[in-house]
Amino acid sequence: MAISDLTHSPADVSPSDPPGDDRLSRVPDFGRAPVGSAAETHLVHIWEAAPGWRGSLSTVDHKTIGLRYIVTAFIFLLIGGIEALIMRLQLAGPSLTLLTPEQYSQLFTMHGVTMIFLYALPILSGFSNYLWPLLLGSRDMAFPRLNALSYWIFLFAGIFMYASFPIGQAPNAGWFNYVPFAGPIYNTGPNIDVFALGMVLLGISTTVGSVNFVVTLFRMRAPGMTINRVPILVWGTLTASVANLLVIPAVSLAFFLLWLDRQMGTYFFDVANGGKPLLWQHLFWIFGHPWVYAIVLPAMGIVSDALPTFCRRPLVGYAAMALATMATMLIGFEVWIHHMFATGLPTVALSIFGAASMVISIPSSVAVFSWIATIWLGRPVFKTPFLFFAGFVILFVIGGLSGVMTAAVSLDWQLNDTYFIVAHLHYVLLGINVFPVIGGIYYWFPKFTGRMMDEKMGKWSFWVMFIGFNAGFFPMHISGLLGMPRRVYTYSSRMGWDTVNMITSIGSFVFAIGVLIFLVNVAISLKRGARAGANPWDAATLEWSVPSPPPAYNFAVIPVVASRHPLWEDRIGESGNRSSLEEGYLLMEGRETIGTSPIDAVPEIILKMPDDSYTPFFVGLFVSLVFVGMLLHWWNFTGLMIILTIVALIVWMWPRKTLVQRLPDAPQREAHG
Repeated sequence: MAISDLTHSPADVSPSDPPGDDRLSRVPDFGRAPVGSAAETHLVHIWEAAPGWRGSLSTVDHKTIGLRYIVTAFIFLLIGGIEALIMRLQLAGPSLTLLTPEQYSQLFTMHGVTMIFLYALPILSGFSNYLWPLLLGSRDMAFPRLNALSYWIFLFAGIFMYASFPIGQAPNAGWFNYVPFAGPIYNTGPNIDVFALGMVLLGISTTVGSVNFVVTLFRMRAPGMTINRVPILVWGTLTASVANLLVIPAVSLAFFLLWLDRQMGTYFFDVANGGKPLLWQHLFWIFGHPWVYAIVLPAMGIVSDALPTFCRRPLVGYAAMALATMATMLIGFEVWIHHMFATGLPTVALSIFGAASMVISIPSSVAVFSWIATIWLGRPVFKTPFLFFAGFVILFVIGGLSGVMTAAVSLDWQLNDTYFIVAHLHYVLLGINVFPVIGGIYYWFPKFTGRMMDEKMGKWSFWVMFIGFNAGFFPMHISGLLGMPRRVYTYSSRMGWDTVNMITSIGSFVFAIGVLIFLVNVAISLKRGARAGANPWDAATLEWSVPSPPPAYNFAVIPVVASRHPLWEDRIGESGNRSSLEEGYLLMEGRETIGTSPIDAVPEIILKMPDDSYTPFFVGLFVSLVFVGMLLHWWNFTGLMIILTIVALIVWMWPRKTLVQRLPDAPQREAHG
């Protein structure tokens, strides 16, 4: 983000001030820019990316980046799903030999890594990247180039972690990667090094993306969008982003220390030399449990913002939902020991963290009652997105109840290493994430593509997925109660687990068929779906005020917001004129948007946004190659890539005269892209 047009307006400038208020040192015009007008055509010329591969590599458009996140993460979901189906074939019956123990360990590990780290949060980042500026009334994210960098590093990190898979050297110590099994004594191949370095690389992507979200919320909202008018999806992603900034350093440190143990001869986790194996679990789970909520809260936000559209009423308890979102993450920082009840910690610690694990159900219950009340007090329209959101509420309750059960320390001791935990994990991480994501795609597909998805196929996909999910994962509770341990690649026919495992495997394939129906629906709808207007659902939020798909500049004029539901409450002006949202601040001097105050969204500055650039791609590539060099011990190559990274960053940050303007009563400022 470049800030060159700094104004010196007082903090009390109100978005309701009349257009042309002379308290701004540069006052943008206030008016309209209809589609096809000279002003709108000029905006298209300014904001559109270059055609072809040049535009693909250099674009910083948040919509393109968001769709790339969604598509890439969904591909990882499909890969992780295929890995799961292969494992379920192995476990469909006793004593099967489809996979060797080592092959199963690698599939099991990469399935977890893929679903938790390469799918669950990145796909939500894709939704937020695409939707945030549209929801907030801005033309882009705060740091467009950081946004592009975040995606490129995510992509390269995923490729990095899968690069060793074809040669049979994939990570094999579980997605939790416990030491000492992940240490150099018991795991001598490159498997764990790939995982450790790949996670540090992925952490860079998550960190820069989180910074972008936080700054975007506090500086990029439309005038008048006060903090209590922000959509719940924004609250969910903000909470997850703040948490990521606090916990990513912990897990990155853990993986880097493990890499040092394995490659440099240190002993951070080697008990024979004074190391602490339990330190790994503390560092991992102080990250891991907040991460669970980071991949749930934005999904809850999708439901909270989209569900009211199909209930034909605002969300019940908006303030309570926003507070519950933040409270969930705040308490989530106090429950990482929840994963370590069986490690021999002191009784007092177990009691405190067990209580915290139960208390966290309170804000979750607030959310559930808010959704149920919205449905109960509304007039539900049973479209496909509504079905997925309603199904999510059911799965949320089931997953939450099993979570409260394992918060009881004595019960957790019995269930900790059984398939009961696997069932809980999948209800929480798959059910509570995938169903809002699929529902969100059905809901925002018209905005993404300008076309509607087929409603009949959508309902078929929901029911097949919902039945398959519960048939596949609910029996795992029974397997666990019967004593089946998790992380085993086979079992004896004398254990009595044959039937439940067969049902689980069948249910998994039924669920996969439902996903396949969804993919067919997407493919057909992209080509032959009915054309969608700007607001085919009659929704309330700002993204539906622009054409479908949105133009490169998002908003021809920066709207002035006076409501939490601008398209419902401001649909018609007092004299019956068209919506006042069609009038706003006209910013035509390059790539510009309005910067507002953090709480009351008072317009304060005009933000000069950077042009498209190749530098994010090359910085991401060179940083990724640094980790390749570290993995292969190519130290000269590593040094060269570090130098190239620095050079690319210098090019990125080099001041440009086109982003420098002299303003009345304001000093000239250099601005960096």
